[in-house]
Amino acid sequence: MVKFSKQLQAQLIPEWKDAFVNYWQLKKHVKKVKLSRISKLSQTTAYNHDYGLSMFDPVRSFFSRLSCNATDDQPAGQILQVKNTLSEPEPDEAEDETELVDHLYSEEDEVKVFFEKLDEELDKVNQFYSNKESEFLERGEMLNKQLQILLDLQQVLDCRRRSRRLNSSGFLRSYSSSARNSDSDGFDHFLHVETPTEFGESLGEQTDDVISALEKNGINLVGSAKSKKAAGKMGMRIDIPATTPTRTITAVTSMLWEDLVNNPKKEGGGGEFLNRKKLQCAEKMIRGAFVELYRGLGLLKTYSSLNMVAFVKILKKFDKVSNQQSSTTYLKAVKRSHFISSDKVVRLMDEVESSFTKHFAKDDRKKAMKFLRPRQHKDSHMVTFFVGLFTGSFVTLFTVYAILAHISGMFSPGTETDYVETIYPVFSMFALLSLHIFMYGCNLFLWKATRINYHFIFEFQAATALKYRDAFLICTCMMTAVVSAMVLHLILVSNGFSHTQVDTIPGILLLIFIGLLVCPLNMLYRPTRYCFLRVIRNIVFSPLYKVLMVDFFMADQLTSQIPLLRHMESTACYFLAGSFKTHEYQTCKSGKLYRELAYVISFAPYYWRAMQCARRWFDECDVNHLANLGKYVSAMVAAGARLTYARQETHLWLIIVLVTSLIATIYQLYWDFVKDWGLLDSKSKNLWLRDELVLKKRGFYYIAIALNFVLRVAWVETVLQFKVGLFESRLLEFCLASLEVIRRGHWNYYRLENEHLNNVGRFRAVKTVPLPFRETDSDG
Repeated sequence: MVKFSKQLQAQLIPEWKDAFVNYWQLKKHVKKVKLSRISKLSQTTAYNHDYGLSMFDPVRSFFSRLSCNATDDQPAGQILQVKNTLSEPEPDEAEDETELVDHLYSEEDEVKVFFEKLDEELDKVNQFYSNKESEFLERGEMLNKQLQILLDLQQVLDCRRRSRRLNSSGFLRSYSSSARNSDSDGFDHFLHVETPTEFGESLGEQTDDVISALEKNGINLVGSAKSKKAAGKMGMRIDIPATTPTRTITAVTSMLWEDLVNNPKKEGGGGEFLNRKKLQCAEKMIRGAFVELYRGLGLLKTYSSLNMVAFVKILKKFDKVSNQQSSTTYLKAVKRSHFISSDKVVRLMDEVESSFTKHFAKDDRKKAMKFLRPRQHKDSHMVTFFVGLFTGSFVTLFTVYAILAHISGMFSPGTETDYVETIYPVFSMFALLSLHIFMYGCNLFLWKATRINYHFIFEFQAATALKYRDAFLICTCMMTAVVSAMVLHLILVSNGFSHTQVDTIPGILLLIFIGLLVCPLNMLYRPTRYCFLRVIRNIVFSPLYKVLMVDFFMADQLTSQIPLLRHMESTACYFLAGSFKTHEYQTCKSGKLYRELAYVISFAPYYWRAMQCARRWFDECDVNHLANLGKYVSAMVAAGARLTYARQETHLWLIIVLVTSLIATIYQLYWDFVKDWGLLDSKSKNLWLRDELVLKKRGFYYIAIALNFVLRVAWVETVLQFKVGLFESRLLEFCLASLEVIRRGHWNYYRLENEHLNNVGRFRAVKTVPLPFRETDSDG
């Protein structure tokens, strides 16, 4: 049977861990009570044995225990009070406090300390629950108001469509915001509704009712009978986040136009139509806010139940140790506490379910529950079986390949050029990709083991998110297929098949993997594949897309995969230029276009990441993002200098490489340790680390700092320029690229650990979804 302490550790909300009852500390106090009792009994026994042992000692011990138990039933002088400041007393109770009598241990401090700690934990739980309950109730009230505005506007649009059919003149316009809102991520629309003039009687009455409802919510209506009276009222804006290129360009051009002209649009001016598409965006935002609210309420409900069980367990332990029955009396106080007696959370959950089912699921409860309570797939043992199977296959095939390559002499000086230039770019590309997926699988395993909520940080859906077993399965399958292709290619080459036919095997393998990546069928982790493609799209078109955590995290991965991108360039040139037929490798080595593309590919990941920093600075107005942008600019300069030095080995370029690389490395190391990992805090209680650590042993962090430092200076190899053969140089390049991938996987864990601790420090377990409608002064 699993201990409750382990169950609590596995089920508690990681971001709210500090707000839970400290079950482990209370267990220590119970243990101290037990030790004090044993000590007292031992002293009593020793006193009785001062004059030697007696055959009547067991009888004396039995009667002494009876007398102790009899004493336990009698009230004593000291009274320990349980303060229940946030509880809601029942009508027949005249007091808010429950008095517990400390009978046997009136002279012992341990029992008193235990109940004092218990009171502190109860107050802490009540206070946190009350704060979160108020926060969610406020969210629910605001969401209901937003939903009502949305429904009213949708009804007005329906009325407008029907009025057009009746050849009426009513229409709905929206006006651009007169000034940029620094707190908004998108662009605003000031809502004005021009009332139709010719409706049918029923349509006119319906529109008047809707207009009245809108005016109650603060929307200024132009053209209605009350428009003059509403001139000084608060209006309403719709904020649609600039998450797509179209919205971003519209927001920027609108802001620049208003800043240049310095003459914002006034009421009655022209504007773009507020169409159904904009309301669909608003509806999507409100639906997401309802889902997050429901999730937060579920977490708060779990928080309440787990704490209640913890109090029950710890009081039972105390009763067992002290031979008292104080748990029944104390539990009455716990049950009257606010976090147990309040039913506001349950009622709000029911209201959210009802509203969501009615307005977002068309009264289909089953469909609504797919959004509100998504099912989590359990780990399958078949995945583990296939991981082991493909791992064994990969090891066997790689051993066979090494033996065949040695026997056939493929890496001998006479034949190594053709073979290495054919095989190395494609298969090393797959090897680096598989290694990165393997490191990501290790990250997933460690994040899960240390209770780091990466699903919440990356905003992944728990039902479709990749698990560490799945990541291991993908990388082993990929490497098994790649090594199988290498063995097949080697066998065909050794048996004298035409190079023109045989050398198409790497290209066919590449096309197969690309086809699987974009396959539209719901198989082979389609949600993960499409999520990956969507993130890559957001990165490539930076800064037009809003930057999320998963976007810049993936962009950081690409900065460690520049060798892979260079191999993709070589592979594309090899097949598109027809080098696999002619074996003229200089076409892709000395061509002007190829050499220029090498700079573009080396700069691209740093450029994308710099543009993401610029976009985040634009959205959040945080100067730290500009400083982070400078880091990637310095990395771009250093990469360009090293690439030029590889082609022009002069003393001038050597000095430029040393200076630029040294500056970029110091910049990167500082940002890694201080900003990304949150370490090197001189005032921390953990020497040069930080106050809060997920890993129990501090040595891991010191090793991580040293390892990251060593792997960050791997660029020294480009300066040393070892004189080795073609195969050895390619092997050295692959090893250095693999070390950078390993460094990135090692960096990933501590980066997300720091992000998780930031969420824990702010008790942030529920995402804040921006709402579309907000009040603003209609006068400007």
